[in-house]
Amino acid sequence: MPATRIRRWKSVALATSAVLVGLTAPALTAAPAAATTTDYDSTYYKNAIGKTGSSLKSSLHTIISSQTKISYSAVWNALKVTDQDPNNSSNVILLYSGVSRSKSLNGGDTGDWNREHVWAKSHGDFGEVTGPGTDLHHLRPADVTVNSIRGNKDFDNGGSTVSSGGGSLTDSDSFEPRDADKGDVARMILYMAVRYEGDDGFADLEPNEKVNNGSNPYIGKLSVLKEWNDEDPPSAFEENRNDVIYNTYQHNRNPFIDHPEWVDAIW
Repeated sequence: MPATRIRRWKSVALATSAVLVGLTAPALTAAPAAATTTDYDSTYYKNAIGKTGSSLKSSLHTIISSQTKISYSAVWNALKVTDQDPNNSSNVILLYSGVSRSKSLNGGDTGDWNREHVWAKSHGDFGEVTGPGTDLHHLRPADVTVNSIRGNKDFDNGGSTVSSGGGSLTDSDSFEPRDADKGDVARMILYMAVRYEGDDGFADLEPNEKVNNGSNPYIGKLSVLKEWNDEDPPSAFEENRNDVIYNTYQHNRNPFIDHPEWVDAIW
C-alpha cells in the first residue's frame, strides 16, 4: 500500500515592500520546501531521520543503493506502467511536453516516444549499462524530437521555445523544462547524485554550478535545480510513480519525492 503522506507545502510569498524611489515590482520567491512526514519514516528511512548534510546524504545512499536492477530492454515495458496516463490507461504522459501518447508508439521515429535519461548518460559515460543507465528513477518517456533537442544539455533557466515542448526552453548549452516538470527533473537529478557515489564501479555523479559539463560526471546548475524543487513540489503523478518503482520494479525510492526538504538539508 502507498504510504500515507502528511505534507505541508510552502506558499509562494509576495514581497510586501517596495523601494521608495524608483519603485520596482515586488518579486515572487519560493520558500524552501516545508517538512513532511510519511509512513516510511519509521521503516525505510529510519536511519536517515534527523540527519542533515553529508551525514544525511550518506545514510540515504546506503538506503537507496539496495535495489533490484532491470535491463535496458525491460525499461520499455516498465515505463508503460510507471508513466501511465491516469486518465487513459492506453497512454503514457511524456516528460517535458506533457503530451499523452499511445503506449504502442515507443521507438525512434518522429512521433514516437523513447527513453529519456534525465541525467544524460554521457555525463559520466555510463551509457545504457544495467545500473545508472537503466535506473527508472531518472528514465522517463519523452517525445523523440524533444528528447533530441534536450540531448545531453545541462539544466538552467532561459532560452528559446522548444517546438512541441509544452513550454520548455533551450539554448546552446542548457535546457529548461516546462514548469510542471521542473521539480520532477530536479528530484531525479539529485536522486542520481545520492544513489551513485562511485563505490559500485560507476562514476561519482554530482551536481555543480556549471553548464557545458560534457562527459564529466556532473550536471548543473545546482542552484537552479534547488529552486525548481521548491517551486514545483511533488505531484500525485510523481508520488505514484515513486510507489510503483518501489513496489513493483526496483524496490528503492527517490527520497526527494517523499521529503523534498532534504534537498536543502543536503545542499
